[in-house]
Amino acid sequence: MSQIFCVVASLWLLVAGASFQQSSPPQSAPTPAPGAALEANPADVASPDGIIAATYQVISGPAGQTRDWNRMRSLFHPSARLIRTGAQEGGGMTATSFTLEEYIERASGYFMKNGFWEKETARRAEQWGNIFEAFSTYESRHDAKDAAPFARGINSFQLFFDGKRWWVLTIFWQEETPNNPLPAEFLPHGK
Repeated sequence: MSQIFCVVASLWLLVAGASFQQSSPPQSAPTPAPGAALEANPADVASPDGIIAATYQVISGPAGQTRDWNRMRSLFHPSARLIRTGAQEGGGMTATSFTLEEYIERASGYFMKNGFWEKETARRAEQWGNIFEAFSTYESRHDAKDAAPFARGINSFQLFFDGKRWWVLTIFWQEETPNNPLPAEFLPHGK
């Protein structure tokens, strides 16, 4: 009986593994080994301004355009997290944390179907030693030429300088809602 169970279990694992491989979305480039960092463009990681600008650039583009995920991987520390906040059904808020690879997997499908252009419109930042914290106000559009954004909010960037380059450690974001509008101090002057 135990031999039959082992054979059935082995066949199930083989079929399940084949199904999983067939349903996995194609990646634009091979995923590096866990903990491995890709070589970055020096201009992208030389300053907080450079790494934040590169992050917005890499996620922006028209529908169907594969993003340069290896460029994004080169910006993020191997242990980095991306944390999305959102309203829960029935009230309250929730936070969902992703590894960079989990974010890439989820965002790739959305970007294949939807144009997405995000840009920074204002920033409040602090630095001490090798740590940098920025509240980066963003606007999101489906097309770069859209007159009005479909969403606004704050990306909270936590950056780390290792003595040679900057790394994104965390991006923690919240979208503006009618009940929680962006306050004036986080908006561009005059808006």
